[in-house]
Amino acid sequence: MDDWTPSVRVEASNVDEFRLNLTVLFLLGAANGTPIFIKKLLKDRLAKPLDFGLKLPDGQPLLGSSKTFRGLAASIAATALCAEALGIGYKMGAWIATLSMLGDLCASFLKRRLRLRPHARAFGIDQIPEALLPLVLLRKELGLDTLNILVLTTVFILLEIWLSRLLFKLRIRDRPY
Repeated sequence: MDDWTPSVRVEASNVDEFRLNLTVLFLLGAANGTPIFIKKLLKDRLAKPLDFGLKLPDGQPLLGSSKTFRGLAASIAATALCAEALGIGYKMGAWIATLSMLGDLCASFLKRRLRLRPHARAFGIDQIPEALLPLVLLRKELGLDTLNILVLTTVFILLEIWLSRLLFKLRIRDRPY
């Protein structure tokens, strides 16, 4: 096991299933919410795009200007700290955030290929990859079965939609999707 492989396997006997599911949902929320709060706090400071402004032959950006190194780093750091505080370890938190952000980047890539404008709402594309990718790839380490993964992904989608609207009303988000 290398240094960045999750070193702890979360067992149902160590943490009851309900608490584990809440913990995983919270960490997915931290991974995906941190970039939003950082953007609100820092505005455009340190917001260097991950794709360096690269446009592909289709004329669309690779990912878009809203996917930044700042957001990625903040997501991984905040989720690692939260996971450590919740007792499942910073490595697991870093993995959850990294995979969730990878899912988000895949969604952005797909949305650019579909020629959707930045921040355009795309139900499913906007939520599923960032929840499903870490849940599937870390299922053994988190002790998740297929039903857990489906339930957690569904709850994540519903919470993301509701929280997005709430954050818009609180003027933290720019758009209410």
